[in-house]
Amino acid sequence: MNMSFYTGAVGAYMQNKRMNVQANNIANVNNYGFKAERATFHHLMYGNVTGIDQEQLPKGSGTKMAKASTDFSSAGYVETGRLFDFAITGDGFFGLYDLSTQEISFTRDGAFMMAQFEIPPAEDAEPEIDPDTGEELPLENTVEWRLSDNEGRCVLDPMGNFIVIDPQNRQADLDVGVFDYRVYDGMLHADSGRFVPIEKNGDLYLGTGQVKRKFLERSNVDLAQEMVKVIESQRAYSYALRMVQTTDEIEQTINGLPG
Repeated sequence: MNMSFYTGAVGAYMQNKRMNVQANNIANVNNYGFKAERATFHHLMYGNVTGIDQEQLPKGSGTKMAKASTDFSSAGYVETGRLFDFAITGDGFFGLYDLSTQEISFTRDGAFMMAQFEIPPAEDAEPEIDPDTGEELPLENTVEWRLSDNEGRCVLDPMGNFIVIDPQNRQADLDVGVFDYRVYDGMLHADSGRFVPIEKNGDLYLGTGQVKRKFLERSNVDLAQEMVKVIESQRAYSYALRMVQTTDEIEQTINGLPG
């Protein structure tokens, strides 16, 4: 296949993927604690081809988007006045535990809430006896109020335990945990501004960031910068398609030449 066809097609496809990154950033410009992603490109292959008279001719096959790296810089804070809003000044993340999947993830979005959870009785719990009839009463679930995100995950304290809230004393101080990693590169960007660590991030430890109550961290998406990148991607996409079109016209002209 003609190399210009391949290079143009790959270029258009990769610019489309870059546009997806910009679109996701723009969509989350108002989401608290969101961290913008940056598309990173590198070349697919560059080398030399032996031409006439052993001349070394350059050869390339375009570039690809290697990854979407995350920008963990902070863009400031906003005071909300809400009891269960928290922000971290400095490094670190809030820890979240998903009861359904047992997954632990991390976030900078501290827009939490007080949620009700039903706790099943322990397996070794002894049943209560009805004082009138002497019969065993069925064990019932107990209700516990915990600090949670808006999707049913429990927020963790520094010891990795759930944060229990007294509904009669909501103003009480809450010991919200701050966790951190030495290396941020490669952390998987999950939904809702959450991050899932991988092996290269190293060991988890207690972070040095300070928790501020009734504050939230702003999204670090720069809308003006993202719009400029959208225009860049649109232009690059159109140029790549023009390369494919021009190559196709050249091929048609060559194939139409009399033999």
